[in-house]
Amino acid sequence: MEEGEYAQKTFYTCSCFITDNIFLEDYKIHVRHVTELQFRSDYQEVLRSRGCVTDLQFDEVLKKISQEVERRQCLGVMSAERTAAIRQLYRPLHPHVYRLQFHQIVAYCRSAEASREGLLGLLGAEAAPLVYRLTVFTKTFCQELLEELEHFECSPAPKGRPNTMNHYGMLLNELGFDEGLVTPLRQRYLGPIAGLLYPDCGGRCLDSHKAFVVKYDLREDVDLSYHYDNAEVTLNVCLGQSFTEGNLYFGDMKDVPLGDTECSEVEHRVTEGLLHRGQQMHGALPIQSGQRWSLVVWMRASRERNRRCPMCGRAPELLQGPGGFADGFTATGAGAEEGGARNTSCVLT
Repeated sequence: MEEGEYAQKTFYTCSCFITDNIFLEDYKIHVRHVTELQFRSDYQEVLRSRGCVTDLQFDEVLKKISQEVERRQCLGVMSAERTAAIRQLYRPLHPHVYRLQFHQIVAYCRSAEASREGLLGLLGAEAAPLVYRLTVFTKTFCQELLEELEHFECSPAPKGRPNTMNHYGMLLNELGFDEGLVTPLRQRYLGPIAGLLYPDCGGRCLDSHKAFVVKYDLREDVDLSYHYDNAEVTLNVCLGQSFTEGNLYFGDMKDVPLGDTECSEVEHRVTEGLLHRGQQMHGALPIQSGQRWSLVVWMRASRERNRRCPMCGRAPELLQGPGGFADGFTATGAGAEEGGARNTSCVLT
């Protein structure tokens, strides 16, 4: 994608944002809720098997789902309000960390002789099947970025949390990292690499993203359940701090039953990123001590998701997004062709 293309496109979400992939933390399950009758039919037995056995417990589940639906419907407005407040209230500690500062194997990926085999020779062995390890930042940059994030965390500015599975961390677009850091990172660095590694799932046409930082701490989130991402390609960079255990693990694609999958454990190393397909199942094991911060970039290809929403697997019914990159759909999908985008807000968020 060329510079300035972001401003030329309008991005949308899929209507399944409201109904699908609602995470019930108490029962470690993602659910879909269209009507109460449908929900009872699809999930009452499985919830009962996981300890939701009384009417009171089931009513509490329905209450939490209602609250999550309302939260999703308000996300765009709330994000815009936080972004405006942050610009007014927050003064960066390290302004230079908001801009991309490196070039590495991109020169090879952009060269006429570039090939997947040649790139794999530069990257070395796979960290797990179709999961690749690459150095992304310097230790100094990671440390200063963490100092910036902790400085922001202590500020009075409002904070948007990454998603319903990660309760600690922040959305980088609201803090102002998109223009100078994350968008160039995707366009100039990750795009050429993903184009060689993942041409079959949109790696050559990544045109939007969602970037956030997550934090693991013994007093907060210590792990992350097995899941897949709302992305064609994902980058997960370990920023630090000092911690033990907490490795990532990777399985097969989301359509492969867990019983048929052999998971691979992968060490998460400071300064290094793990690049993988968004639809590949993965999770984070519990940390045993210390604190770990990770920068996660979900990269989307509208050319792929306009045909089929990666979250619900259906032709997307487009809804007006909250601005910016929304969830990476553009107005060429089935929903737009049949009736145009409607004014409301498919994500695991």
